[in-house]
Amino acid sequence: TGADCGGITGAKVAGMITLAAFIVAIGLLIAIHEYGHFQVARWCGVKVLRFAIGFGRPLLLWKGKNQETEFALCLLPLGGYVKMLDEHEGPVDPEERHLAFNNQPVWKRFLIVAAGPVANLLLAAGLYTAMAWYGVQQTHPIVAQPPAQSLAAEAGLRSGDKILQWRYASADEWEPVVSLEQLTWSLSQAALDRRDIALEVRSTLTETTGATTRERVVIVPLHKIKSGQEANEGFSRIIGIGVPWMPPIVSQVVPGGAAAQGGVKDHDRVLAIDNHPVEDAWQLRQLIQGNLSAKPQAWKIERAGEALDLQVTPVLEQSGQQQVARAGIHFGGPVATVMVRYGFVDGLGRGIQQVWEVGLISVKGFAKMLTGQISVKNLSGPLSIADFAGRSAQAGIAAYLAFLGLISVSLGVLNLLPIPVLDGGHLMYYLWELATGRPLSEAWQIRLQKVGLILLGCMMVLATFNDIVRHLR
Repeated sequence: TGADCGGITGAKVAGMITLAAFIVAIGLLIAIHEYGHFQVARWCGVKVLRFAIGFGRPLLLWKGKNQETEFALCLLPLGGYVKMLDEHEGPVDPEERHLAFNNQPVWKRFLIVAAGPVANLLLAAGLYTAMAWYGVQQTHPIVAQPPAQSLAAEAGLRSGDKILQWRYASADEWEPVVSLEQLTWSLSQAALDRRDIALEVRSTLTETTGATTRERVVIVPLHKIKSGQEANEGFSRIIGIGVPWMPPIVSQVVPGGAAAQGGVKDHDRVLAIDNHPVEDAWQLRQLIQGNLSAKPQAWKIERAGEALDLQVTPVLEQSGQQQVARAGIHFGGPVATVMVRYGFVDGLGRGIQQVWEVGLISVKGFAKMLTGQISVKNLSGPLSIADFAGRSAQAGIAAYLAFLGLISVSLGVLNLLPIPVLDGGHLMYYLWELATGRPLSEAWQIRLQKVGLILLGCMMVLATFNDIVRHLR
């Protein structure tokens, strides 16, 4: 259900949910990542001294019965580590030299280091596969009225259009559209590559002779997205597809609000505002919030089968750094949904496919930031992750599991990047060793570690800065 009254309720509860969802997500993903290193190290015969979640001073320390590994929960929870026996980090008893990490064949060291990111990718595949088997209620691919300046509006999409199939404009093979969520994900991938797409659309037209349907193909010109534009507006707003269709019905009038003063009542259907026909709840919201002149609006509504004309004067309110007009109503209604569920084999394939698609879009996004094709403003830090965690947790278990899968893939891909200090950087050292037959010199490793720390530090500062800017907006 949409709302334009702007009231904030349950802020403390929402904040607690966000904090709890963030802690659970970070704790789980770090634990899985470090467990990958830990378990493969044990399989390879390496002695593990400590398994830690977090950095800094240990808050909890314990050892299992007949275990040589110490487990720790540390003060700073934004990471973790597995400390293995290693002659580079301290003296090793001659009797245990064969258990030290540095004395293992290069292929074993490669597997141990790669196991952390791989564990995150496997977790994501498991989550996506479980969701595919269990089934998720998703939104019917029926779109609301696209914003006037959007690419969808330029292509000719209208309120109530149902998207049947999609393909790249340069391709011949169509893919069925099961849900609006699936469509928006495909659009995001196409938008990242600036590839135009074709949509097969079914429209319902109301004429004097009755309602008729017709099908047509429209081309959405994604090549028109400018470099960096997505950082300020977001792909969904630029494209104009992603908001589900809901009827423009007033579900609740806020007592004392502008709509109440104008005579609007619960269950009224808004037909037009200032002679602009209103086709759906999203369009209704835009027409209200766009009235920054604070002038009275002429509302035509339907109540109990009778058309009425009313005058409503929206009130200007501050929202972040900009003003919006509000009428004091909740509107919309239940959104049509479809159960998306896969069989055993198809579900397994779907889970693996989603990991591949999310990983690929992460790598492409990072590469395009480096080449300046998309803005570095797209980098997100812990504040954005916490916000997404809270929103997904409040949306339900399916949304939260999807969020965990997304972050798990992102963490796995990030750690595989060839940046010194990350797992991917160490893997590059081992590839060098395999190719040349000798390890990278310690002097070069130290130099590269410094470069890696600077790069990682800059990324963290930039991501946090982006988070703060988004919050201020």
